[in-house]
Amino acid sequence: MADSFLAGLGASIYSTLVEPLWFDVVEVSLTLPRLPKAFSGYRIVQISDIHAGEEFMPSHLGVVVEKVLELRPDVVTMTGDFVYSSPKMTAGILEKTGGLLAEISESFPVFAVMGNHDHWWDVERVREMLHHSNVTELINDFFTVEREGSLLHLCGVDDFYEQRAKLNPILSRLPEEGCAILMAHEPDFADKSSATGRFDLQISGHSHGGQVVIPFYGPPVLPRHGRKYPSGLYKILNMYQYTNRGIGMVFPYVRFLCRPEITLFVLDSPA
Repeated sequence: MADSFLAGLGASIYSTLVEPLWFDVVEVSLTLPRLPKAFSGYRIVQISDIHAGEEFMPSHLGVVVEKVLELRPDVVTMTGDFVYSSPKMTAGILEKTGGLLAEISESFPVFAVMGNHDHWWDVERVREMLHHSNVTELINDFFTVEREGSLLHLCGVDDFYEQRAKLNPILSRLPEEGCAILMAHEPDFADKSSATGRFDLQISGHSHGGQVVIPFYGPPVLPRHGRKYPSGLYKILNMYQYTNRGIGMVFPYVRFLCRPEITLFVLDSPA
């Protein structure tokens, strides 16, 4: 009885106080068929699901910022859910979050898309925060990076959960040449984006990896639009999909065998 109690107590302390703050920097090396040689070695950092307003965020976002700066990427991407749509979310928390994000944009270009919780709380206030933090939001749009005459397109759609994700405004203007990387908050949107044949990689968040992973079973609970591709790397048709486990949490505020994640993509072109 005592052993069971101590084991339960230890698991509770670990899942609430240890793992949620044990940030995992995951490096993913990918060869993308349409990536020009000029972009070989290109470094993209992804963070997602900060969920300012609940539990550890933004009080521990500073640790994440330090780790991102240490990685020295070429570009930083943020795939939505900057806030948590709860009564704890306040203007003061939003201001503090924006100040921390500005520390990243002072050193590297930063691009973002919105998530469902941003829309559920107050998306215009979140957008204003990003603007003041010098973060570029891609609202069904793209930004082209040029190196030595070669092109890399960073694309982003608005939130799929809220039926605001639109690919046509991107595809109708996207040049035929160059590699295209899509930011979409919900990972299951990959079924739609991969079917176009134009995107080489989609990066997403939303699922938090389930927050809790049961050995030999997986995550018992996953959100809508985050159930097919809940964590890590997938290949869908000719497109890669990567789902980041996120930085923050939603209720219940635990993580078990599902550490919060910062992703570093190192891209390579075909030999």
